[in-house]
Amino acid sequence: MPDEHPRHGGATELIDDAEQRPRRSLRRGGLVAAAVLALLALLALGYGVDLALSQGEVPRGVTVAGVAVGGLDRAAAEDRLREQLEPRMSRPVPLRAGPVQTTIDPAAAGLALDWPATLDQAGDQPLNPWPRLMSLFTTREVGVVTSADRAQLTGALEALRPQTDLPPAEGTIRFEGARPIPVDPVPGQNLDVPAAAAVVRAGWAGGAPVPLPVTTVPVVTTADGVRATLTDVVSPAVSAPVTVTGDGAEATLVPEVTAAALRFAPEPGGALITTVDQAAVIDALAPQLAPTEREGRDAQIVFQSGGPAVVPSVDGRGIDWPKSIEPLMEVLGRTEDRTLAALYVDEPADFTTEEANAVDASQVISEFSTSGFASDSGQNIRRVAEQVDGAVVQPGETFSLNGSTAPRNAANGYVEAGIIEDGRPGRGVGGGVSQFATTLYNASYFAGMVDVEHQEHSYYISRYPAGREATVFEGAIDLRFRNDGRAPVLIQTAWTPSSITVRFLGSKQYDVESITGSRTDYTEPQVQTVTGEPCSETSGSQGFRVTDTRVLREPGTGREVDRETRTVRYEPQPIVRCV
Repeated sequence: MPDEHPRHGGATELIDDAEQRPRRSLRRGGLVAAAVLALLALLALGYGVDLALSQGEVPRGVTVAGVAVGGLDRAAAEDRLREQLEPRMSRPVPLRAGPVQTTIDPAAAGLALDWPATLDQAGDQPLNPWPRLMSLFTTREVGVVTSADRAQLTGALEALRPQTDLPPAEGTIRFEGARPIPVDPVPGQNLDVPAAAAVVRAGWAGGAPVPLPVTTVPVVTTADGVRATLTDVVSPAVSAPVTVTGDGAEATLVPEVTAAALRFAPEPGGALITTVDQAAVIDALAPQLAPTEREGRDAQIVFQSGGPAVVPSVDGRGIDWPKSIEPLMEVLGRTEDRTLAALYVDEPADFTTEEANAVDASQVISEFSTSGFASDSGQNIRRVAEQVDGAVVQPGETFSLNGSTAPRNAANGYVEAGIIEDGRPGRGVGGGVSQFATTLYNASYFAGMVDVEHQEHSYYISRYPAGREATVFEGAIDLRFRNDGRAPVLIQTAWTPSSITVRFLGSKQYDVESITGSRTDYTEPQVQTVTGEPCSETSGSQGFRVTDTRVLREPGTGREVDRETRTVRYEPQPIVRCV
């Protein structure tokens, strides 16, 4: 039985181990629970500390236009944004409107940054522990909040219209020599200012070009329509020359000239209306057939030793070019028989022999002379007198001095001479013509012509009748009068180195009297000092007011037919001092 005790002792040990295992598991579970509780307590403590320390801060991970401001208090975040973004935001804002690129000044457009509102967008630190934890490893971009003065922004965008608004470009056909090349149409665009204002306000601070909304301006033509016109109309038109037959000669319209003369306009449906510039065609053809025409000549009344004589008129014969080329577009569409016939017409003289013979050139209606001009002015007076001499003013016709003598330049025989400019002596081509204008005006005055247009000098010139003189300036001031009589009037001029005379010849209609009133309302001249330029001193003269009355009476009876009064104000001519 000795071996029974070990078996008994072994059983006891097994029972003890079974009893100990649950106890050890409980101890381990307690330790884990304690550790978890400790960790939770630590996390709770850290969360509480973090929550307490981050009060009033911008949430972690927040960036504004790429600038990190997360974790900063609002004042520091705003300072950082101002420091890093405001210099960038003050630069011109790039804009894009279709193909147009431009900029605006943000300050001038009333655009500004709102930093408090920007930071408000970021919100507060989240209470949820998980987002707070993740903010340590991620970033969140917050857009910049801006403000805008609506009127300023609208005004700035409206000012861009000359750049952004593009007119539509209709399709057309251009040429390289005689080779036609299609040009496709391009729609236009207009800036949509209200919509653009909203887009700019929302996106100007982003740094990238802001796309501006535009409205499309449509075109009438289409690319297919342009090409159809090229194929059907233009290519045949420039495929070969056109021949114009005249009396014993021919003219040729070459394809290059045809190409240059073609004109295009939009046609509903997308194609082009094709026409030809008649003037360009005539300019090319007329010189070639000019030898087949006969130039006409007006009748002239010349004064010889035996008195006035008539040089007969000659009728001309020329080509009626507009009518001749009327069928040109139809001819240009042909591939064969590309010819036109020049149509000739008689061209009667404007002033015929019969009309010249009807002028009673033996009777002097009126005559007026002036004198006292310099030699250079005298050359211009002689030239303008030559151009006017022999002019005939028909009943109801208006004579224009500028129309009869312009352009008064060196090519037409005029020279530089003295003029009055701003009350001071000066120089100019055609100086002295105003003296002829005054002489002509007085001759027309005493001939009873109707005063259509004339203007006195600003300053009184003592060699002219006060209130009864005239100046002219090419392109601006003219001398015009009308013949309201029953018969033509002939103008005759006589020049000498010291005087100019103008006569009106024909049938006298009125006896004319001039009544000049007293000078009143005198004004004194001012002193002008001229430095550093050519200068001539003058003593000046007073300004004044004067009236002139023309009385028209019936010849023979003396019965008054009309009375006209004109008041003239002359400015004082300044006293010029040269330094």
